[in-house]
This record gives sequence, C-alpha cells and structure tokens, in this order.
Amino acid sequence: MPIPEDVTGDEIDKDVRQELQSLPKTLAEDVAKNLVMVARLIDEEPESAYGYSKVALRLASRVAAVREAAGFAAYANQKYAEALAEFRAARRMTGSVELWPLMADCERGLGRPEKALDMAGAPEVQKLDKAGQVEMRLVAAGARRDMEQLDAAIVTLQSSELASNSVQPWTARLRYAYADALLAAGRSGEAREWFAKAVEADRDGGTDASDRLAEMDGVEFVDALGEGDDVRANEDAEGDRDAEGDQDVEDDKD
Repeated sequence: MPIPEDVTGDEIDKDVRQELQSLPKTLAEDVAKNLVMVARLIDEEPESAYGYSKVALRLASRVAAVREAAGFAAYANQKYAEALAEFRAARRMTGSVELWPLMADCERGLGRPEKALDMAGAPEVQKLDKAGQVEMRLVAAGARRDMEQLDAAIVTLQSSELASNSVQPWTARLRYAYADALLAAGRSGEAREWFAKAVEADRDGGTDASDRLAEMDGVEFVDALGEGDDVRANEDAEGDRDAEGDQDVEDDKD
C-alpha cells in the first residue's frame, strides 16, 4: 500500500521505535511507516488502517507493537475474532494486562457476554491502572446490557469514579454509559441529569451526549434556510420576475 511522502516513520512512539530496533534498519523503517499510517487512519478510515496493519504484520509478526496495532485495526473494523487473537499474541509477548478490557470487549463482540463478565472478575483486573479498571467496568456493564440485565448494568457503573466531581479522561464516557443505561431502564429523569453531566465533562466531543440531551429536551436542529424559507424565497423571486414583466408591458405601451 502507498505511503505518503510526508510519512517518515519517525512519528511513532519511542517505545515502539525501540521494539523495532530488533529488525534490520530498512525493514524497521518500512514497518514504522505502516504503523504510522495505521494510527493516522484508524479513526476516519478504519478499512485503510486495517490494510496497513496487515502489511506491518506480514513484515514483522514477532514484534508485539505490530500485533497490538493489528488488533486495534481489526477491532475498529469489528473483526473481533481476529482482534482478540492479535491482542492475545501481544499479551503473550509482553506479559502486560493493558489489553485485558479490549480482549473482554472482543468477547462481547463475538456474542459471549458471559465470558466478558468472567474476565471482569479475573485477577488481571487488579493489575490494571485506574483508566484500565474504568474501561473494564464499562465493558462489564455492556455485557450486562447484552444479557438484558439493565439493573445490574446500572449498579456495575456506580462507583467512586462516577461519583467524583473531578474530570478525568474517562469521566465523560462513564457518565454517558450510566445515563444511557438509566434511559434504557425507563429512568428518564435521572438519565437527563447524567447526560448533562456527561456534556460538562466531554471537552473534546468524544460522545454525542449533547445531542442525546437535546433530543430528550425536544430540541430540533434545522438549517438556517429551512424548507419554508426556500418556498418564500422562490415566491419572492417569482414575484420579482412578474413585476419586471409588468413593467416591460407598460414600457411597450408607452
């Protein structure tokens, strides 16, 4: 796959660059460039990112960072079995539990919420950092919802992180998930409150909490020039043309 000229491979994280030092220099550069393309495209063009990840995987399948990138690309394309296999491979290589919540969410994607819940109660969760533990809580709540256990999903999300007034990278998503679960359970009043709190924490627009809140409030967004305005504009234009025609007739009479 083509690599843009502005991509040098130096853009990758220094830890990944260090991993690639085990490869011959030219090969390492090629792998790095493909990894840069994965990171660049995964949000907006996940299919293209997946293609670049497959190239990197073909070139350096024994590098943990490559297996991890391939897992993220597969995950972004909802190829959950493939993503799970790559995350497992990366974990075997590094011994890290960082990918544990994503592995559990892949189990959900494969229609195995019970397995995801088993993973949520595993000892590996205690080794996760705070962000990882919150992510695991979100996955567990999602698994409960998959099993139509709405009340259990709500309880799963209730935590000190949810109750905290401080805004962390996970705060908006946690509040959003809680609001959505409340709404699904028919608790619309509480849901509106938590969607509003999610909006407060969502500084980078990572959720559609503001849209959900507006929807609950019955707010409709319309174009500045609505359909009625279009009709009136057309009528005005026709009126102007009629007036010009009448004036021409008068001029001819003169």
